[in-house]
Amino acid sequence: MIVREVLDNGLRLLTEPMSEVRSVSVGVWLARGSRHEPAEHGGMAHFVEHMLFKGTATRSAEDIAQEIDSVGGQLDAFTSKEYAGYYIKVLDEHLPRAVDILSDVVLHPALAAEDVEREKKVILEEIKMVEDTPDDLVHELFTGSYWEGHPLGRPILGTRESVERLTRDAIADYFGRVYTPNNFIVSAAGNLEHARVRDLVERAFGGVTAVGEAAADRRPTPAPSLAIRDKDLEQTHVCLGTAAHAQCDDDRYVGYVLNTLLGGSMSSRLFQNVRERRGLAYSVFSGLSAYRDTGLLTIYAGCAADVAGQVIDLTVEELRGFRNVPVPAAELRRAKDHLKGSLMLGLENTASRMSQLGRQEIYFDRHFGLDETLEGIERVTADDLQRVARALFRDGALGGTVLGPLDGWQYPAERLNLG
Repeated sequence: MIVREVLDNGLRLLTEPMSEVRSVSVGVWLARGSRHEPAEHGGMAHFVEHMLFKGTATRSAEDIAQEIDSVGGQLDAFTSKEYAGYYIKVLDEHLPRAVDILSDVVLHPALAAEDVEREKKVILEEIKMVEDTPDDLVHELFTGSYWEGHPLGRPILGTRESVERLTRDAIADYFGRVYTPNNFIVSAAGNLEHARVRDLVERAFGGVTAVGEAAADRRPTPAPSLAIRDKDLEQTHVCLGTAAHAQCDDDRYVGYVLNTLLGGSMSSRLFQNVRERRGLAYSVFSGLSAYRDTGLLTIYAGCAADVAGQVIDLTVEELRGFRNVPVPAAELRRAKDHLKGSLMLGLENTASRMSQLGRQEIYFDRHFGLDETLEGIERVTADDLQRVARALFRDGALGGTVLGPLDGWQYPAERLNLG
């Protein structure tokens, strides 16, 4: 049974026992991400994530690594556009040490000036790595173009210029305003007892009373266009996309099924039509990104430059097909079963259960049981899919970015119309 509790200082705690395992995954989730950082300090949220592993008032970076290794644990962290996460997976007997390390990292980072300057070099190399990874870069370019001028369109890593501008004082100020109990969620799953976890968390976090600032989210306005960037590569990389549902939208389950049918599985229409039948691409898929107030459905393909136009045409044709022709019952059944199976298989370990607890708390302030989610998927009908497709796949909604050895290649933007 999942237990939710709110400490006196506003920190939210969620636990889920899994008595059949010997491990526990515990995470500290911060309900703030890159969209909440100051525009002039792009990459700040991600930079702070790095800095939290550079040592605390009582532990050096090496101490942290050695403590985790000494118990065979796994420590990791990430920053996304709307939240950040720090988590450890350990044997159940080492849960007290895991909570102690996590709380020390997120509450008492040293934020030393010399570490800031050293870490700038590391993150600048990370930015270069994206530039050298075209299937990542094309998504960054597309998002920045589609949500031009909005925080959701900015790269999580920041830019070379914005990272070089960061100072120790600016980082400390951001940390003090954002890393506060009312922005924290602690979630844990595995062989645990809620009361014991609560005692550990209360001991570690209960004395912190600072209140962080409220986030002021502004919904982005899509700016669909077709951007073509020439780059000396072996392949051409195509990213197309359109606005989609927000995390809490009533039609989110329809979106999940639609994405699965379009390019979310090996039997999807894009995989079968672009790769299997025509051999135009090795990698072709679609994906959904959902946020508090909007979402994005993207389609990616890596192909030869001389067939990029054909790949785009086939993709547009598939999107029109969802608008104009109801999905056959057998295809819909297959997509639902694939989606449900993937979901259930993905929740078989403590880390995925812990992550789901944290994310659902961030967006819904409640937990959705697996049965409730499966029922939501099962309710989706062919009429729902056609209705949503007509709302999302309309003229003027589709944008795209093409990256590769294009040498003057052009594609008429009007061919992206979906009506």
